[in-house]
Amino acid sequence: MYWAPPVEPLRLLAADSAQAREDAHLQRVNRYADPYLARRSAGHKHPVEDFLFTYYTQKPGQLKRWHPGAGAVLTGAQAAARLGWKHYRALDDGELASLGLAPGSTAATFDRTAFLADRREAVAFAGIILRGTAARPAQFGCFGLHEWAMVYRQDKFDLRHEYLQLRLGAAGTDKVVEDNRIRCTHFDAFRFYTPDAIPLNEHVPSRESQRHMEQPGCLHANMDLYKWAYKLLPALPSELVMDCFELSWRIRAMDMQASPYDLAEWGYPAIPIETPHGKAAYVEHQRSFAAEAGVLREKLAAELEGIAEAARQ
Repeated sequence: MYWAPPVEPLRLLAADSAQAREDAHLQRVNRYADPYLARRSAGHKHPVEDFLFTYYTQKPGQLKRWHPGAGAVLTGAQAAARLGWKHYRALDDGELASLGLAPGSTAATFDRTAFLADRREAVAFAGIILRGTAARPAQFGCFGLHEWAMVYRQDKFDLRHEYLQLRLGAAGTDKVVEDNRIRCTHFDAFRFYTPDAIPLNEHVPSRESQRHMEQPGCLHANMDLYKWAYKLLPALPSELVMDCFELSWRIRAMDMQASPYDLAEWGYPAIPIETPHGKAAYVEHQRSFAAEAGVLREKLAAELEGIAEAARQ
């Protein structure tokens, strides 16, 4: 028997309101994307502010596209543009009539059936990660040592950021790694460890164990809320995606301030995690980010619930 996923109640967005939201979104994105695009065009790099555009797969042009979210109906030029985008569909005459629109009107909304056909597994996995992470106790004792483990006993010319200097030098950096407990739970940080650093980590994260290990105190797990959000576009409103992006941006800045690199000339003073004061400052930031991420994780999970329910059937 053919099964079709349930359809969200449709809600018509006034054209002026939708345009205001789209304009505000573009302005919000441009603050981050335009400097990156200018640097890329000039062949310049930024060790902190390029990251969200180079590590994650969502490109600036994709991020600039505004999506109103599942159930929202756009009309006119906004609808016409989105009918050329993936996972949007035109409304039929019955749907148009239910919203008081004339037959043949140009109107577009999120295409849930096509979306699930393409992304059923991604939706299910995102739900597992979001709910599983939220259910675990937060850990706040890693002190950002994953970045230090990525350059442990590594020749200067092989550094991941070869144009940067190590704040404590190679020997001082290695000593910090050796003098501290290394207990990263996030595979996408652990996989960049140098060979000599791998056995020093108390955990052995893997892609297979990711769903069981991610926890809400982890900076990288909280940065990845942005990844899960954009992977669910256009089902989510772009405003929520940008909330996750901006949290991830601020976490990245703190993560690099606590790293072994000297970023003072880039406008990012060090958080010296090799000292008690630096460790305390790190944990304070980490707890604050975890609280913010918890709110966004819950919003993402709530948005996902209806989609995931359909995907499981």
